[in-house]
Amino acid sequence: MSLHVLVRGRVQGVGFRWFVREEAQALGLRGWVKNCPDGSVEVAADGPASALEAFRGRLLDGPAHAHVTALVDRAPVGEELPNPFQIVR
Repeated sequence: MSLHVLVRGRVQGVGFRWFVREEAQALGLRGWVKNCPDGSVEVAADGPASALEAFRGRLLDGPAHAHVTALVDRAPVGEELPNPFQIVR
């Protein structure tokens, strides 16, 4: 299974990418997270359906200083995702 979303809200400058990487690695997911020019954060992950479901919930919660307003589903990335999960620039 895979997940590819844009996370909207106050998600840059609050440790969101670090939070996403740590949560993904704890769940055994592979993939990446990166900041987008429009202020959103893009996340691509691959792994078991149950882990991705838990991960989606953690994305909605975010770290303490973030405020997530929406998860926007995107088309699958169509490429092999890195393992371990990483922050890309």
